[in-house]
Amino acid sequence: MKTILSFLLIASSLYVQAQTQSLQTSPVLSAGNPKEQGMSSERLSRIDAMLTESVEKGEIPGAVALVARDGKIVYHKAFGMADNQEGRELKKDDIFRIASQTKAITTTAVMMLWEEGKFRLDDPISKYIPEFKDVQIFDALNEEDSSFTGHPAENPITIRHLLTHTSGLGYGFLDTDEFRKMYSKAGIIDVFTTDAITIEENIRKLATLPLHQEPGTRWVYAEGLDVLGYFIEILSGQPLDEFFEERIFKPLGMKDTYFYLPDSKKDRLVPVQTRKDDQWVLFPANSFYDPEYPVKGAKMFFSGGAGLSSTAVDYANFLQMLLNQGELNGVRLLSRTTVQFMLENQVGDLLGDNGSYFCLGFEVLDQKGEARGGRGSAGTFGWGGYFNTQYFADPKEQLIGILMKQTQDIPSDDTGWKFSLLVGQAFDD
Repeated sequence: MKTILSFLLIASSLYVQAQTQSLQTSPVLSAGNPKEQGMSSERLSRIDAMLTESVEKGEIPGAVALVARDGKIVYHKAFGMADNQEGRELKKDDIFRIASQTKAITTTAVMMLWEEGKFRLDDPISKYIPEFKDVQIFDALNEEDSSFTGHPAENPITIRHLLTHTSGLGYGFLDTDEFRKMYSKAGIIDVFTTDAITIEENIRKLATLPLHQEPGTRWVYAEGLDVLGYFIEILSGQPLDEFFEERIFKPLGMKDTYFYLPDSKKDRLVPVQTRKDDQWVLFPANSFYDPEYPVKGAKMFFSGGAGLSSTAVDYANFLQMLLNQGELNGVRLLSRTTVQFMLENQVGDLLGDNGSYFCLGFEVLDQKGEARGGRGSAGTFGWGGYFNTQYFADPKEQLIGILMKQTQDIPSDDTGWKFSLLVGQAFDD
């Protein structure tokens, strides 16, 4: 009996630590009236016209668009087809592979553990994953066997570097020819797989490969969030999928977000399509994409950088939590002060003069970016996913925009920039 009571006490204390009730209670997103939220229904209908035209012209097979303001969904519609060959129409609650939109969720999980005092952001990652202790800077590739030569890095990779894409790591299939060859030879999984591989195995192999440059000296899009997915497992003692489910998805009411879909929901997954001979066809399997993911296979690889699938509403609730400065549905995932500093510039001028900077997990629009028009207010944060999904959240206007598509290797698609512009022109307050 004493053993049972001790177990229950420990379990209870872990649950309390995991889920903290908030003094604030902001409801999950629900349908609202555009007029009451200061937006014009007539102007929002321009999104209808734009997406309908894009589908009719064959620029995209279909899309789901969502706009929310002040915690209310003022626009949520589906256009076109989920699967043209099967004649399946797209629905608002269909599930999309969100790829790199996973990164923001992984970043949130990292910062939840940071708030518990488990590490410092400028700790070397080698403190927790020793294989990263003696990293090399890339010098040259041996074309005969894809081996490399390098020299020792002067500075360690820190957790902050991994969160901000300044670690020096590469990104395999998205990278230079040399890094693609090295990553392929090492058997690195860049996004996801149906094979029986764990993120621990993948990251330990990744740690043996060279860096582009000294950590902290340049912004290079990289697999840092995959490293941090494994880091979360080490610190929490849980598989990444369980941590996400218990500590983020359940509290936020994200009922359709998974690494691997249950059988009851797999028919809602939107296949990735491409254009061939003026027809929409399924995008074929290749070295980085398996059409069977995330419904079949070993179901044991949890990519912190690209592995999740979700719906527009689920992801909007996640973004609403951030707009609420860490709280949703009476549960606080992050403190107000943590969310505020997460959105501060963490990389200086490493992104150049393009109207934005990079924070912990997001690209953020600055004053120059706002002044160029069509992208939101200064402070708007967002990113996208490899299979043509995108999102933004504007703290000043308390606005969320999400556009979900599933395409690859298509000639042109202007719906992304048009969607952002058309959402912004719909204000009427």
